[in-house]
Amino acid sequence: METARTGEWVEEARGLDEYQQQGFPTQIPNSEYTSHEFQQLERERIWNKVWQFAGRESEVPGPGDWKEYKILDQTYIIVRGKDGTIRGFVNACRHRGNVLCQGSGTAKRGFLCQYHLWSYDLEGKLLGMLREKAQGDLDKDDLSLIPVPVDTFGGFIFLNPDPDAQPLSVYLGEDVNRLLAPYRLEEMTTVMNVRENIACNWKVVMDAFEEGYHISGIHPELLNVIALDPTTSKFQFFDNHSVACAPFDVANSLSPEDEILGIKALPETFPGTAAVMPRFDELVSEYQTDDGRVAFPDGVTGRTILQQATRDTLTGMGLDVSGLTDAQMSDNHGWVLFPNLFMTIRAGEAHIVMAVPDPDGDPNRCIWHVASFMWLPEELRDVYKADLVEVDEPGSYKYFLALQQDYEQMPRQQRGLRNTGLKYMSLVKEEIVVSHFHHVLNKHIAGL
Repeated sequence: METARTGEWVEEARGLDEYQQQGFPTQIPNSEYTSHEFQQLERERIWNKVWQFAGRESEVPGPGDWKEYKILDQTYIIVRGKDGTIRGFVNACRHRGNVLCQGSGTAKRGFLCQYHLWSYDLEGKLLGMLREKAQGDLDKDDLSLIPVPVDTFGGFIFLNPDPDAQPLSVYLGEDVNRLLAPYRLEEMTTVMNVRENIACNWKVVMDAFEEGYHISGIHPELLNVIALDPTTSKFQFFDNHSVACAPFDVANSLSPEDEILGIKALPETFPGTAAVMPRFDELVSEYQTDDGRVAFPDGVTGRTILQQATRDTLTGMGLDVSGLTDAQMSDNHGWVLFPNLFMTIRAGEAHIVMAVPDPDGDPNRCIWHVASFMWLPEELRDVYKADLVEVDEPGSYKYFLALQQDYEQMPRQQRGLRNTGLKYMSLVKEEIVVSHFHHVLNKHIAGL
């Protein structure tokens, strides 16, 4: 008996019309994007309390490899121990609070505070101090680094500043773990990784990527490639997170030839599809007539050929895609992992957008972070692996077209939200994922 694939949730999921009575908010006060007071509430009830993305396991590949994670004015050390376990600590010496680490690096033996030369091992235990015998009877165990919960999922590192946090697996939930597992995120390689300060609230970033309603206005080029029909979208909403799927179809496709041309244009907008095109061409050629036209039999379309080409290509490269449906070969699923991780994922690739508040506390600014991951054969991983790019000069980094358009749009929205005459922004039916995100946000702010 064949095991059901997790992607089959789409066939049973509800669409927009069936989510009309959920009670998610449709009016969002603009003060939530501009108020220092509201940002302080977020600090206390979200950023100090929830699991949040802090990097990839590949950033700390071996014993002693460490990286710094910062949220607002808080700083933490994430380090892989000699036992292979990834741990987290408050980034402060227990003597006088000096920051131990900045950036990333390798500490084979542990950490040394440059101020008074106190030292700690990779498990955070205090090893020694300057002129130790002269300092009296000190309890070294009581002076070890302060631990914080750290865990991993799908190759991602998550950190929670709350020492009493529930396990990450519980926070994500059984459904999220189950639905994402077949993609094999942990085996993917980082192929783009960019972070910079941007002039908008962190929630403006999250809102922008949680809906496709803006595509016609901001990304008109996409209208030549993908057909937009919100009535075909399907959704699942969980306690804190959500997933949405809009089945892929080529826009303005009046004939098989039109559909084929539309699919062949995909790499211009979605570079990850380039590797699939050679196999796609092979499969299409089986249906081409002598005059170059394409004649598909019943049940065969450009979409189904793209799906077969994707499955064949990835399987040929060594990726096990047996746990994914044919639709997952072509359709992006958009995940929101609260509070600040948006991810689109399909077979063989994933793209994430994140945002955290401005470290100086300005609600009109944030740090946005975009990254792309691909499943690659082992011999190609080092070739395509991308290190983090920290952009210091705003506007100096040029993203691919659709992302660049979003980058330029978001500060414009923030400027509008700062108008005191505007009391709230209004959401339409099509923006139900944005509405659910704010429902979850309000729940955390209320301490529920």
